[in-house]
Amino acid sequence: MPHPVSPQQAGLSIATVAGGCFWCLEAVYDQMKGVIAVESGYIGGQVDHPTYEAVCSGRTGHAEAVRITFDPTVVSYRELLEVLFVIHDPTTLNRQGHDAGTQYRSAIFYHAPEQKQIAEEVIAAVTDARLYANPIVTEITPAGIWYEAESYHQEYFARNPFQGYCTAVVGPKVVKFRNQFASKLKA
Repeated sequence: MPHPVSPQQAGLSIATVAGGCFWCLEAVYDQMKGVIAVESGYIGGQVDHPTYEAVCSGRTGHAEAVRITFDPTVVSYRELLEVLFVIHDPTTLNRQGHDAGTQYRSAIFYHAPEQKQIAEEVIAAVTDARLYANPIVTEITPAGIWYEAESYHQEYFARNPFQGYCTAVVGPKVVKFRNQFASKLKA
């Protein structure tokens, strides 16, 4: 039986980011050229195998995040981060809109020193461009153990576009992404 090929062996890369509810991030990155897969999950905490309910309590230390498998010959890590800084507010500590708590923090979990450097460069560029009136509070931290979220969270927006939170919060972020990054949309 052949062994499964890792994304890196297949020439693909991984990016892990947080910026509020993972449904929003997943819905946007799913539509981006060069993105092969997006998984919602938890990272950055101190409890093994956290559940959604435990993460929502704010006591596990995890962030709701997405792990993006992408083809770096089609979309760069830098481009993925540039999108992140448009689709969420990186200036609100532990909050995105009405979602409050450390699980909704803005964070970049890097998998290699090059990713850390690129993250720092993108934050510096966004700061220099004065895209936001307040300082950016996005944390840049090494990627730790990834825990995939429960199956009902995967592809949530695609399966529930008319659910209240999706129409009020996720949908507008998707529209903003589509309007601002039309050239990066999958065909």
